[in-house]
Amino acid sequence: MSVEGQVLTTNVNDRQWVCTICGYNMVGEMPDVCPFCGARHDIFVTWNKAEQTYRVTPNKVNDYVTQLISVPRLGIEHAAYRIETDDGAAVWIDCPSAFNRDLEPVETIYFTHKDFMGASNQYRQLWGAKVYLHINDSEHPLVQQFPVDNKIYGDFSEHGIEGFYIGGHTPGFMIYVYQKVLFICDYVFPPGSNMQFNPFGPKDKTRKRASRILDIVSEKSLETVCGYNFVTDFDSWYKDFKHLLHG
Repeated sequence: MSVEGQVLTTNVNDRQWVCTICGYNMVGEMPDVCPFCGARHDIFVTWNKAEQTYRVTPNKVNDYVTQLISVPRLGIEHAAYRIETDDGAAVWIDCPSAFNRDLEPVETIYFTHKDFMGASNQYRQLWGAKVYLHINDSEHPLVQQFPVDNKIYGDFSEHGIEGFYIGGHTPGFMIYVYQKVLFICDYVFPPGSNMQFNPFGPKDKTRKRASRILDIVSEKSLETVCGYNFVTDFDSWYKDFKHLLHG
C-alpha cells in the first residue's frame, strides 16, 4: 500500500470559521476573505453556529453507500459518501463542511483531493478517525491547518476500497472504487451531455490524466457514479465521459 503514516495534531476550539459561500473551513484567526473562494469575512459563521444551522443528512445510494449532504445547502455544497465495507469498517470518501457530532462515526476518511477537507479536523478529533490525502495535495498551504495521518503516494487498496492516483485537476487527485461504485468527485461534471472537465486547475493536465480514469473504469464492472453533487448510473456517465475525452 502506497501510503505513509504521519500524525499531526490540532486542538479544535471556537476559532474555526465556515464560509457560507463555498463551505470552506478556516482554522485559527478569522481571515478578511475566504482563502478558497475569496468571499468577505462578514458571511462567515462559527463552526458551532454551522452545526446548529446545517444538518448533514444521509441519503441512501445503495445497500453499502450513503450520500451525506447538508440541509439546508451549505454554499457550493459538496457531498461526502459513507461506505459500509464487507470487513465491517465504516469509512468516508471526502468530508462534510458542517460538523454534526451526532453522525455515526467512521474510522477512516479518504480524500479525493485537498479542496474538500471540510470539518475533517473536528471529526478526526471526535472519533479518532484517520485522514488519508495524497502527498502532492498535503503540501498545499491550505491543507496545513488540517491533520493528515496517512500521506498517499500512489494506488492502494484498503478495506476492499481501491484508490487510484490521477493528478490533473489538483496535483494529488485520487478516485476511488468500491464494488460497483465509482467515486469521481468533481473531476468532471455535471453528468449528461453538458459534462465538462473541472475548469479550475491546469486544463491540459486535467484532460491528459483523464485518460487514466478511462483505462481504470473500462476494466471494472460498475453501476453507479458518485460525484461532488450528483449520483448517476455508470453506463450513461461512461458514454458521456468517453465523448468528452475523445470528442
